[in-house]
Amino acid sequence: MNPAKKSFGFSVSARSGRARRGVLETPHGDVETPAFMPVATQGTVKTLTQKQVEELGASILLANTYHLMLRPGADRVASLGGLHKMMAWDKPILTDSGGFQVASLAALRRIDDEGVTFRSHLDGTLYALSPEKAVAIQEKLGSDIAMVLDECVLYPAERADVSRAAERTLSWARRCRAAHQRSNQALFGIVQGGVDEALRRENARALVELDFPGYGIGGLAVGEPKELTRAMTEVSTEELPDERPRYLMGTGTPGDLVASVARGVDMFDCVLPTRNARNGTLFTSRGKLAIKNARYADDPSPLDPDCACYTCTHFSRAYLRHLFIAKEMTGRTLNTIHNLYFYMELMRRIRKAIEGDRYQAFARELTDIDNPLA
Repeated sequence: MNPAKKSFGFSVSARSGRARRGVLETPHGDVETPAFMPVATQGTVKTLTQKQVEELGASILLANTYHLMLRPGADRVASLGGLHKMMAWDKPILTDSGGFQVASLAALRRIDDEGVTFRSHLDGTLYALSPEKAVAIQEKLGSDIAMVLDECVLYPAERADVSRAAERTLSWARRCRAAHQRSNQALFGIVQGGVDEALRRENARALVELDFPGYGIGGLAVGEPKELTRAMTEVSTEELPDERPRYLMGTGTPGDLVASVARGVDMFDCVLPTRNARNGTLFTSRGKLAIKNARYADDPSPLDPDCACYTCTHFSRAYLRHLFIAKEMTGRTLNTIHNLYFYMELMRRIRKAIEGDRYQAFARELTDIDNPLA
């Protein structure tokens, strides 16, 4: 095991209401927060090279423990020098625990207090994933931040099921904490409790007693109305320690990011910008734009006239539509460059607004950020 290059830490440098501007320190460099983590599910952000991702301003990526466990396997990643070396990314990496797949692949798994047993969606091989194994896999991957194994319950769900999952997640968090040994990796706990305020507060308070260096907010953006997502985000951050980073898992739209930062969230991840880009839905300063629409076939204007990304400064809407209709891979790459730049630029603007103590006014200006372009 290699010694840590420097310790993990988090500090807040500015506030505006409940919004926080900070720095997350990791062995592979600092992350300016609030931060959005592009999703590199299998060790890559789809359609982009690591150089392109870095040039867009990303300082941390999220990789998927479940998928890397199946292919190429944690032992193989470790033998190749760890995930950073294998994928040639020398900045921070956060790995999830596979907990979301526990929910999304419900037809292929069985869950009990010991852990999860499931069949691979690739070849049907049977796997057992316990809290201890989830930690061991992430230690082999060598990520800077690892997540405890949790049970995420999709909305809607009976209160008894949500309560059982929250209790199980707390028990698993204790086991993960006891199993974790890697000194140059921070292990984050995860708050569960669905959309039940009492359950969520109780779970968060018990989790805080375990004294994790950071906390994920899980079990949200899984089908519930947006107002419940935001209410439960606020409930969660109210219970989490001020001096530790807070990570809202799997969220969301640009509007979600703006609203959640106002509630004290520091870190985000979501497949939305990259998946939408591949499907031809693009985020702009004037709202979402579906590039496949026939109205753009002869449109010589840039995708977003207010955007300075490579796509917007070099190519027209007509060309991007042509690439999408022709199913050219270059179109997916250019779309992804734009969407990730849009998210990275939004986070830069968010940090600047907090530094200037004008976040509430900034958020009000962006109330229509998720609305489609007319």
